[in-house]
Amino acid sequence: MSSSEQPYIDPSEIALEGSAAERFKSPNDAFWMGIRDAAGAPAMVLFAGMVGFGAMGKTNGFDIWFTTFTSFFMFALPGQVVLLEMAITGSSAVTIALAVTLTSTRFITMTVTLFPQFHQKDRNRSLYASVHLLAMTAWAISMKEFHTIEVKHRLAYFVGLGLLCWLISIPGTILGFYLAGIVSPAVTLGLVFINPLFLLLTFTEVRPWINRIALMLGCIFSPIFFILDRDTSLLTSGLVAGTLAYLIDRKFLRKKAGVIG
Repeated sequence: MSSSEQPYIDPSEIALEGSAAERFKSPNDAFWMGIRDAAGAPAMVLFAGMVGFGAMGKTNGFDIWFTTFTSFFMFALPGQVVLLEMAITGSSAVTIALAVTLTSTRFITMTVTLFPQFHQKDRNRSLYASVHLLAMTAWAISMKEFHTIEVKHRLAYFVGLGLLCWLISIPGTILGFYLAGIVSPAVTLGLVFINPLFLLLTFTEVRPWINRIALMLGCIFSPIFFILDRDTSLLTSGLVAGTLAYLIDRKFLRKKAGVIG
C-alpha cells in the first residue's frame, strides 16, 4: 500500500503503554473511576478553596445566593475572586466581564491540549456541556492519567472526575459563607490558595520534563516580576517561564532524546 493509501489514524489513537487498554471494561467503569479519583485529595483541596471563597463573599457583604451562584455557574475560583474584588471596588459590569474573561483565557490552552485526546466519536456538540466541568484540577489529573486510559473511555473518566469536583464546590461555598467570622482572614486566604498549590504539586508528577522546568522557572521569575510590576507579574512570569521551558525542550531535551534513540 502506498503512502497516499495509508488509512487515517486519529491522533488520539496513539498506542497506550503496557496493558492500559484493558484498564476499563466499559465507559461506566471509567466514569466511576473518575468519581473515585476525584473523591480523595482533589475534592478535599477544591472543597477547602471554595470554603475560603464562601467566607470571602460573606466578609465582603455579598449574599449567599450571589456567592453560591458564582461557584455553580462559573466554577473557576480565580475568576470568582476577581469578580468579587472588582465588584467591591465598584467597577462597571463591562470592566468586570473583561477582567474575568482574561482570567479565563487559561481554559483555551487547557481545552486544546485535553479535548483532542478524546475519541473521535466523542468530539461533537455534547462537549459544550462537558466543558463546564473543565477546571485546573480535573485537567491536571486527566493529563496525568489519560496515557493509561483507553481512548474510548477517556471522556467518561473526565466527566466523572469533573462532575464530582463541580458538585463539591457548591456545599464548600455555602459552608464557607456560614463559617465567615469564625475563621480568621489569614486562614480564609490560605484555604483559597490550597488549590493552586495542589495543582503545582500535581504537575511535578507529570512525566514530560518540560512541565517541571516551567514550574521551576516560574518559581524563579515570579518574585522578580512581582517586584517590577505586581499587577502584571503573574502573566509575565508565566509567559517568560513557559516560553523558556518550551525553548529548552525544543533545543536540548528533544535533540538529546533523538540522539539517544
